[in-house]
Amino acid sequence: METWILIASCCFFVAGISKGTLGVGLPIAAVGLMTLFIDARLAVSLMVFPIMLTNVWQVYRSGNIANIARDNWLFAVVLLFALLTTTFFTTRVSADVLVMLVGFVIILFSLVNLTFRVPPIPNRHDRLAQCLGGVAAGIVGGFTAIWSPPVAAYLIARGVEKDEFVGSTGFLFFVGSLPLCLGFWHNGMLTGPVALVSLGMIIPTLAGFTVGEVIRRRIDARRFKTILLVFFLLIGFNLVRRALV
Repeated sequence: METWILIASCCFFVAGISKGTLGVGLPIAAVGLMTLFIDARLAVSLMVFPIMLTNVWQVYRSGNIANIARDNWLFAVVLLFALLTTTFFTTRVSADVLVMLVGFVIILFSLVNLTFRVPPIPNRHDRLAQCLGGVAAGIVGGFTAIWSPPVAAYLIARGVEKDEFVGSTGFLFFVGSLPLCLGFWHNGMLTGPVALVSLGMIIPTLAGFTVGEVIRRRIDARRFKTILLVFFLLIGFNLVRRALV
């Protein structure tokens, strides 16, 4: 137990650096790294409280909570219900399928951000885009605890500014963490010991988050993002390879 807790702590520290630097990447880095060493369901379950607490902090630091909630409330509501529904089916998926799904989500996120320019969403289609994005994020997030690709794609397509992007992702990630916690508790994945370890993972996550904020102020964020996405891409391909083997 001590070994996998140490491994998880290191993974959350690295993930916190990604989160502090880019505003996204916490579950992708943490789950992607942890599933190389520990059971996929355990890795997904450990994400609950670090996602919840770091995104509360991220939204608070953005200082624009009311406007963020007003602009993204429909996405948040759809995400909440879609994610809660999906979590009830997580335990019915085999570990290998779960690992493969995590790998595919990470690959998709990395490739979209590295090579694809998301087309803009006109104002008249914004409500439809929020509904579709919320459903997609809820389905993916319920199985993998990773729902950042649809969220990031929607916000990029809406052309939000950097600070608004960080605040909006924090808001939508926090909203998603609530049904994730409830659903995983109901299906038996978030047991008492797992919940305690998940709470403990907040410490290395916040430590990494602090380091990431320093990095964001001192280096070229675009170059760091490219390096990080390539790293994620390699993790994703390796997870798919493991699942197939």
